[in-house]
Amino acid sequence: MSTILVTGGTGTLGSQVVTRLREAGHEVRVLSRHSPDHPVDLRDGAGLDAAVAGAEVVVHCASSPRGGDETAAGHLIGAARRAGTVRNIVYISIVGVDVVPLGYYKAKLRVERMLEGSGLGVTILRTTQFHDLVAQVMERAAKLPVVPMPKGVPVQPIAVEEVADRLADLAVPVPAGRVPDMGGPEIRRLTDLARGYLAATGRRRRVVPVPLVGRTYAAFCRGGHLVPSGAVGKGTFAQYLAARSEARG
Repeated sequence: MSTILVTGGTGTLGSQVVTRLREAGHEVRVLSRHSPDHPVDLRDGAGLDAAVAGAEVVVHCASSPRGGDETAAGHLIGAARRAGTVRNIVYISIVGVDVVPLGYYKAKLRVERMLEGSGLGVTILRTTQFHDLVAQVMERAAKLPVVPMPKGVPVQPIAVEEVADRLADLAVPVPAGRVPDMGGPEIRRLTDLARGYLAATGRRRRVVPVPLVGRTYAAFCRGGHLVPSGAVGKGTFAQYLAARSEARG
């Protein structure tokens, strides 16, 4: 069994990857700013060398829309080179980072290129948005008297558990390069999902489709963030909502 470091290992995705790897018998190190084992902020890199030392595989889940991903990746690449044991860095990216000109997507694409040019073994998986993220967007919007949603934007949400399964499978010493993109089972308009969200949470609100402007909005409307040919996910957004409601009693 391998020694595997999971960055962002206390987060929504990373924590599930950690669980799966430990169940498979691997020695797993959990790295995040809040980890009791390796409390490391990748943006400054302090303590990173000790966390990476001896690891054969790194699953890089740590990321922030607020910025700093490229700095973090630079520190991680440097630590992996110094360790001399890392054979595969598995990176979770997003479908459409090379098509949708959103700032966060551009940063994810630059990290992909940094890893590919690092001289290290790399595996890159792009997925569509998680159910959790779509639900968070709708939760914020549902606090208003009406629920505004971008008009004409399709989404293909996927269960984070299924992505964790795939990352755990990829966390082996042999790198696979860019693997096939992974998407959810359904492509639905955001407005339709918002209506389903409101019904599932027992709220009476009117969903208002709002046309936006700009290159990013146009790219989303064109479906640059979708992967119809990679609709390998099983769990739908409706099933996610039902399970969440049941868990909350």
